[in-house]
Amino acid sequence: MTERFDCHHCEDSLFGRKYVLREEQPYCVACFEALFASTCEECGKLIGCDCKDLSYKDRHWHEACFHCSRCRGSLVDKPFAAKEDQLLCAECYSQEYSSRCQECKKSIMPGTRKMEYKGSSWHETCFICHRCQQPIGTKSFIPKDSENFCVPCYERQYALQCVQCKKVPLTHRPVSVWRPFLNSLRPSPRSPRSPLSSDK
Repeated sequence: MTERFDCHHCEDSLFGRKYVLREEQPYCVACFEALFASTCEECGKLIGCDCKDLSYKDRHWHEACFHCSRCRGSLVDKPFAAKEDQLLCAECYSQEYSSRCQECKKSIMPGTRKMEYKGSSWHETCFICHRCQQPIGTKSFIPKDSENFCVPCYERQYALQCVQCKKVPLTHRPVSVWRPFLNSLRPSPRSPRSPLSSDK
């Protein structure tokens, strides 16, 4: 006597028929689709066993229905973004919603790193030192006259140096004058690191 192999739901025999396993239980295709198949967001039809079920945040699509809401291009195996329940390809999203780079004026594509400072945005490679033209990235920088400088360039170009050792003081803020040691090599009554307005 042969062991039975039936659909877990309708109990029809599955011998010689297609079936789907769900939680280790076999279902005939009709029962599986009626009980478990998702409905496509785009066309409203069931996504059958013979179709690819593409999903994003508990929403489902047939492979052919998974496309950009704006240009209608396929989103299968492509980066996309969601905005107000609409799926958009990276290009449409950037044209519509992305910020523009302060330097090159192009869109900053979703998924790429961007630098932001005082309401302006840059591509990571466009956020450069005004003097050496090297990317600043996440390093410290100093803004001056609507330009950004890496700390070494700012110190070379603008920062005052200690009269004795020729080094830049420990602060990166421009200061007017630093009082040097007196002729007797004793410190002045003020700390030698205190900024003073002038010393003539």
